[in-house]
Amino acid sequence: MWALLFPRSFYDDFPAIGGMAWVNVDGPYNEHLLRDLGATNLAILVVVVVAAIRLTRTLVVTAALASLAWGVPHLVYHIFATDGLSTTDLVFNFVALVTYAATPVLLLAMRNHLPVATVASESIEPAVAEV
Repeated sequence: MWALLFPRSFYDDFPAIGGMAWVNVDGPYNEHLLRDLGATNLAILVVVVVAAIRLTRTLVVTAALASLAWGVPHLVYHIFATDGLSTTDLVFNFVALVTYAATPVLLLAMRNHLPVATVASESIEPAVAEV
């Protein structure tokens, strides 16, 4: 939400921990790009939240795959794009990105312990009474 609603602040201040700034060292400010990033993160969050609420195999696998599709390329980029970051920044960045990429892998490994939903239970909309 931060990048979507306040892209300039996100660019200047992310992650806002102990004076660290990871985005502004990687090129000039681009409001369109940062708002798109924020919207993409929000879309993935919606899928993850629905999966966490419903806890069905299909939704959890979908959320995990969506997170991996975004998280792994992001991690790979940052493994090689290290200019402008201190050693402390690099360590925190790496830990955060590995955690983001590893969590969906763990969920995929545990998928067989989740219930397989029926078509009726997969719906997230309330039932509508027939008239």
